[in-house]
Amino acid sequence: MELIKEQVTAVSNEITKFGYTDGQGMTRLLYTSEWLSAQKKLLEIFEKNGLQVYSDDIGNAYGRLEGTEFPNEVILSGSHIDTVVNGGNLDGQYGIEAAFIAINYLKNKHGSPRRTLEVISLVEEEGSRFPYVFWGSKNIVGLAKNEDVMDLVDKQGVRFVDAMRECGFDFASQKTVRKDIKAFIELHIEQGKVLETEGKQLGVVTGIVGQRRYDITLKGEANHAGTTPMGYRKDTVYAFSKICSQSIEKAQLHGDPLVLTFGKVEPKPNTVNVVPGEILFTMDCRHTDKELLVNFSDEIVGDIRRIAEEMGMECDIDLWMDESPVPMDSSLIDLIDTTCAQNGANYRVMHSGAGHDAQIFAPVVPTGMIFVPSIAGISHNPAEKTDLDELCEGVKALADVLYELAYK
Repeated sequence: MELIKEQVTAVSNEITKFGYTDGQGMTRLLYTSEWLSAQKKLLEIFEKNGLQVYSDDIGNAYGRLEGTEFPNEVILSGSHIDTVVNGGNLDGQYGIEAAFIAINYLKNKHGSPRRTLEVISLVEEEGSRFPYVFWGSKNIVGLAKNEDVMDLVDKQGVRFVDAMRECGFDFASQKTVRKDIKAFIELHIEQGKVLETEGKQLGVVTGIVGQRRYDITLKGEANHAGTTPMGYRKDTVYAFSKICSQSIEKAQLHGDPLVLTFGKVEPKPNTVNVVPGEILFTMDCRHTDKELLVNFSDEIVGDIRRIAEEMGMECDIDLWMDESPVPMDSSLIDLIDTTCAQNGANYRVMHSGAGHDAQIFAPVVPTGMIFVPSIAGISHNPAEKTDLDELCEGVKALADVLYELAYK
């Protein structure tokens, strides 16, 4: 355990310096100098420890431990190297470091595996610089389309394509699914409070929730706050407050794992002495069951339309994200569960309420996922933190699973 602690700390320190600012956390955006330096450093670390290294066309970075009997059967593990703006140094980065440490440990203890082991540092997951997510994993499984990013620009007006080429990468020369990957295992911080609250050190993830996201606009009537009697008003903030309170109460009655969030609210004209005549708000609904997700969100949409009609308002609802839940591979769930149980790990089985690269791999490649706790559930924040002992428990669990997949 002490050796793993030393390695976790040492590798983290090496990578964290690229993009980290005291008091502001980690900002390492796709195809920036900080991002490129982190990828180069990882390749340097991989190679120094005896792994074969390479990058693909778009910049995904790999460390490879060749299999002796089935070299073309790859067990892949890792996560994404990019971050949100002013985030932490565990989201994504930890999964890469842990995969490397686990593979290096297995190499030193057991020698070469029967099947090839690869650690991957995926170029991007967050969509923090350009309005596109999962660029790295989508390229690997053949889902990425050049035209989807061709005209994208960041807030400074830099084109996606120019940023990519400035870093020495380009579009994939072949848009094909990698056929050699036999399993993908992603280790990640939970980014929630479940494990910490229940005193668990590990989570065996069964699936990733589906999401439905909406932009909703109500149009009433803007008018003078002093001269418009209450009974004459078409106040969109009042309408929104009814929608919000009634919908949240329904979600609470429905219970876990359903969650419902009204995260962005923009009243117009948004001034102290005018009845707000228009309001834009977002709605985010998530569930592990597609049918329940659709039925509940459709019910809430019906309530919104009814309330708007009753209050004499126009209502426009745009469903702009409709992602189905993604289950993990049942055999890998069982393997991770069994391995944790046999080793006496303090764990629970759970779902993921956030999106991860695992959801991109899962429809194409047998995929499993392991969580470690997040202190206070905080992530996407400079305060993001997990106890070192629990980071090490994650590495040990991952190593055990990779051993079963690659050495047996």
